[in-house]
Amino acid sequence: MGNSEERLEVEVKFYVPDLTAVHNRLLALGANISKPRVYERNVRFDTADETLQQKLAILRLRQDTAVRLTYKGMPQHAAQGEARVREELELELSDLETMTLILERLGYFPVQVYEKYRETFVWGDVEIVLDEMPFGNFVELEGSEAAIKETAVQLELDWHGRILTNYLGLMAELKQAYNLPFADLTFANFSGLDVTVADILG
Repeated sequence: MGNSEERLEVEVKFYVPDLTAVHNRLLALGANISKPRVYERNVRFDTADETLQQKLAILRLRQDTAVRLTYKGMPQHAAQGEARVREELELELSDLETMTLILERLGYFPVQVYEKYRETFVWGDVEIVLDEMPFGNFVELEGSEAAIKETAVQLELDWHGRILTNYLGLMAELKQAYNLPFADLTFANFSGLDVTVADILG
């Protein structure tokens, strides 16, 4: 069992329309590809009255090359730090369908789907992911705040342009701004739409 600090996720995101330069920069720095590009499907669960959403918590099932159940708590230390910090509890599962049934028996139901293609690198003590989302591309850095700030410099990412909102929060903002008739962040929903997350970023 790890201690409580090991269960904290410290991360920032950057909107990067063209991920090729970052990919090449990572290779030039000697970063290791810990997971090749893979399609990922996430399903967020909540109660009928969305008690988790009201607490800014997330319960999700993720499937790529494996199946994982993740709980993310309310973001912490928002005023003190420069990165997003929240509790993250995760475990790998062998059976997606059975876990879905267990969650439903406990009163949690699928409320939102979101998809991405993700390539994962490790450089030093920082995990760097290149995310291709239906509404745009992002680089996400996870590690200690000092380490991710240094990594951002090395990758020529503007720290002042970092994003602390998660993808579902960005989706909610985009849905409201454009009165989108759907909540699922899927490639099918955004196919043919002239809408990207750049439209709501400052």
